[in-house]
Amino acid sequence: MRRKILFITGSINQTSQMHQISKHLNGYDCWFSQLFSDGTFLKAIIKYTPFADGTVLKGQFRAKSEEYLRLHGLQIDYSGIKNKYDLVVYCTDMVMANKFKHTKTIWVQEGMIDKRTFLTGVVKAIGLPPYFTGDTSLNGSTNACDIYCVASEGYKEYFNQHGTDSKKLIVTGIPNYDNHREFLNNDFPFCDYVMVATTDMRETYRLENRPKFIKYAVRIAKGRRLLFKLHPNEKFDRATAEIRRYAPAGTLIYQSGNTGHMIANCTELITQYSTVVYTGIALGKKVYSYFDVEELKRLAPVQNEGRSASNIAQVCSSYLEFNGRKEDFLAELTLTPKPKEQLLSQYA
Repeated sequence: MRRKILFITGSINQTSQMHQISKHLNGYDCWFSQLFSDGTFLKAIIKYTPFADGTVLKGQFRAKSEEYLRLHGLQIDYSGIKNKYDLVVYCTDMVMANKFKHTKTIWVQEGMIDKRTFLTGVVKAIGLPPYFTGDTSLNGSTNACDIYCVASEGYKEYFNQHGTDSKKLIVTGIPNYDNHREFLNNDFPFCDYVMVATTDMRETYRLENRPKFIKYAVRIAKGRRLLFKLHPNEKFDRATAEIRRYAPAGTLIYQSGNTGHMIANCTELITQYSTVVYTGIALGKKVYSYFDVEELKRLAPVQNEGRSASNIAQVCSSYLEFNGRKEDFLAELTLTPKPKEQLLSQYA
């Protein structure tokens, strides 16, 4: 029987990343589950309160991810009850099921990590579960998984500084953010505008002064045309009304569409807490962010012509087939580069 892998999904970006990795693991039986908890406290929060409604643990996030999985004909096993798994691949280490405590685990970075706050320090200092931060500031820093696949050397150093053993960390790049030059070839009908990529802070119970942010973008644009790309989770009608009120006439507003193509055609990119800032950095755009831009340049995901999914799959396969002690595997944890032609053949 083929060995079984369970991929834990979350947002559509996380789900599509896991799908890309699974394409390089044809020799294994791959299944998918939206992020879940088997802990009594968190299960009660999810079931009986609205506090998890804006997270990937329930509601629209699970619905969208499972719709994606069905559309691509992938096997769904919510909460991992159908099979005994040989490997679990996580998109977050902030919520991990107790049932997989003795199963091999790999964590895959999705994108940007939220800023660490005073609450982050409190949660970590007194040993509360990391999800008590209410954000992703501890994602990748819990040291709970066996192996961590990260976006860049900068992020490898970052996660090590904040708690994850350096021996567990390997720079693989991350799917969806490893080949930004491909966005330059596009048919998006507009160009030479200042682009604004918003974040779903209000929908995830964080404070935001959206009118102030819009006015900030207008000042940066200095009369140039603005294009707003809204986060898919935002309340579209509310966000549109605010932009119409505070931005000049003729401002473009998109709820959907290829964000990479929009960034490729802009002159400058204004973001809040969006990972798409890395697309702007990779394409040489002038970028603005609520994060320190110089720090973002240090952390920016490696550009490896789309090899990240294959790299991560290589780590998964090697770890699955290794029969010795985890410490011995980590001591020899490396990647064997594959030629681009071989990568393309795996998608055929």
